[in-house]
Amino acid sequence: MTAMPSPSLTLDPDPFEGVTLVGGGPGDPELITVAGLRSLLAADVVVTDRLAPTDLLASLSPRVEVIDVAKIPRGRSTSQEQINALLVEHARAGRRVVRLKGGDNFVFGRGLEEMEALVAAGVPVRVVPGLSSALAVPALAGISVTHRGLVQDVTVISGHVPPGHSGGLVRWEAVAALRGTLVLLMAVENAGAIAAALCAHGRDPRTPVAVIEDGSLPTQRVVQGSLEGLGALVAEERVRPPAIIVIGETVDVSVAGRTTQVGRQSSGRPV
Repeated sequence: MTAMPSPSLTLDPDPFEGVTLVGGGPGDPELITVAGLRSLLAADVVVTDRLAPTDLLASLSPRVEVIDVAKIPRGRSTSQEQINALLVEHARAGRRVVRLKGGDNFVFGRGLEEMEALVAAGVPVRVVPGLSSALAVPALAGISVTHRGLVQDVTVISGHVPPGHSGGLVRWEAVAALRGTLVLLMAVENAGAIAAALCAHGRDPRTPVAVIEDGSLPTQRVVQGSLEGLGALVAEERVRPPAIIVIGETVDVSVAGRTTQVGRQSSGRPV
């Protein structure tokens, strides 16, 4: 049987003609994939936002046009339709375009919506996944979301709307019945309401929780408590987005707040 050739690992620019949807990882610019970096190095246009690892932009050529399309809560915001139109416009002009996002663009990143718009417009498009903040940030804080013999499932949930909201699709009663680890993204403002719903539907109020602020960055901070006190914990510690909330038994058997991962220091304050 003939062995398949292995791809060579280089940092040469990757001149894909079209739009590349790049997940930038959780924030630390060193956590972008090699494929993502190669796409950036070949870009003519980079369409980015506030959660992307913007430190990477400093290494780009001055010829690269950087377009900020941040969606800032209660502030300046670029609609998804406007972003889609920008990607199509620049690609049709013959420019290599990178859409750079934080985390993974296909985990609550609306990457599929962008891909659909580009495909509908006949624009070549490809995806370079990034490290998802949902899994990378707990790991960087020393928290495993699974543990042999203790936890065999993990569920990632968007908490951008509270339980009972007309736009919510999460069945919190079903989520509360799970006994594995829950990882909440975009949930800082609704942490108390989510915790109350989980407890009301049967999740043990004593379940350990960890809140990880600024995951992977020098300002990373971990605070710990219990599910029933999650809302108060977030308020008292003045947790700011972006933050990842981990709910489950592995929080208590982790080394959160006591480890240094990829050069980033976690400073936890157990409750």
